[in-house]
Amino acid sequence: MSARPLLNRRLEGLGTTIFAEMSALAVATGAINLGQGFPDTDGPRSVREAAVRALRDGRGNQYPPGPGVPELRTAVAEHQKRFHGLSFDPDTEVLVTAGATEAIAAAMLALLEPGDEVIAFEPFYDSYAASIAMAGGVRVPLTLHAPDFRPDLDALRAAITPRTRLLLLNSPHNPTGMVLTPAELAALAELAVAHDLLVVTDEVYEHVTFDGATHTPLISLPGMRERTVSISSAGKTFSFTGWKVGWVTGCPELVAAVRTAKQFLTYVASGPFQYAVAEALALPDTYYDSLRTDLQAKRDLLAAGLTDAGFTVYRPRGTYFLTTDIAELAPGTDALTFCRQLPERCGVVAIPNSVFHDHPTAGRTQVRFAFCKQPHVLAEAADRLRKAFAR
Repeated sequence: MSARPLLNRRLEGLGTTIFAEMSALAVATGAINLGQGFPDTDGPRSVREAAVRALRDGRGNQYPPGPGVPELRTAVAEHQKRFHGLSFDPDTEVLVTAGATEAIAAAMLALLEPGDEVIAFEPFYDSYAASIAMAGGVRVPLTLHAPDFRPDLDALRAAITPRTRLLLLNSPHNPTGMVLTPAELAALAELAVAHDLLVVTDEVYEHVTFDGATHTPLISLPGMRERTVSISSAGKTFSFTGWKVGWVTGCPELVAAVRTAKQFLTYVASGPFQYAVAEALALPDTYYDSLRTDLQAKRDLLAAGLTDAGFTVYRPRGTYFLTTDIAELAPGTDALTFCRQLPERCGVVAIPNSVFHDHPTAGRTQVRFAFCKQPHVLAEAADRLRKAFAR
């Protein structure tokens, strides 16, 4: 056999995801899994019943239309109008994908040529690195620093070169919980227009914001409609992460470009679930309000327990996650070592932020915990951590 490595060199270093490793540790040790961001209860019964009804009625059991079923594309367009005041044509400006992860991959494959530079907030969700690599792009990280994790706009300006093709932005931001402010959004839009950059925005936590923070899609700002691919999904909003239903909205030219790549990835997916998500998007405002209230209470519960255990806690303004620092709790220990030892030590699983960095020293002692769990589970996890670490 040839000595040439089997794995494409673009994917070198992108082995098993940290989520798979830590979830396997949770199973092996019986630990409470506060690593991977999935709820431990299902979403609304009415939405589940809509999926069952679609199955029984034979809707979506065969290949759905490539761009997504008309009912869901219309529902996405109505959602964008209802919450953000944005008008999209369901036939030409909405594309249904196999979750936001596929949407991001398809966007990178469609919009990048080898050597194009992509500026992304660091720490970044791990699929960003893989998607950029598969497209032959060059990752340019913009590091978000504790305690506030705000983007350094001067550093962003300095990072833009003639090779910069695209900004890949995530707000509310996983893993830090940062939510972009109106002033930051305006500055980002101004830079994108001035340098003629494309922008891909990951907005899957758009309905999960706290303490009065609100999410504004960058595509709504002047000059951004024709250059922004806006991505969201149903998993985080409705607690059906396994359904893998996401979507892209944007101008017809950008959506057509992303669709060209997407059709050769999954082609189509999640047929019956698309009909259910269409109904979910029409849930009343009270649903979305209770989602935020519930998750904010869970954030506060876990944050208090982690603080009592000796962690430095950075309280997030959005998402399912909060970031902590272990520098004082475990001097000399890096986050990856800490997280690998944590299940055996106290029966809790977390994720080291360092794996989301190109510059791991920036997140060397930062650990992410998910709080999208039942209150009694969070209370038990906090109690275990207090017993293991509280001085």
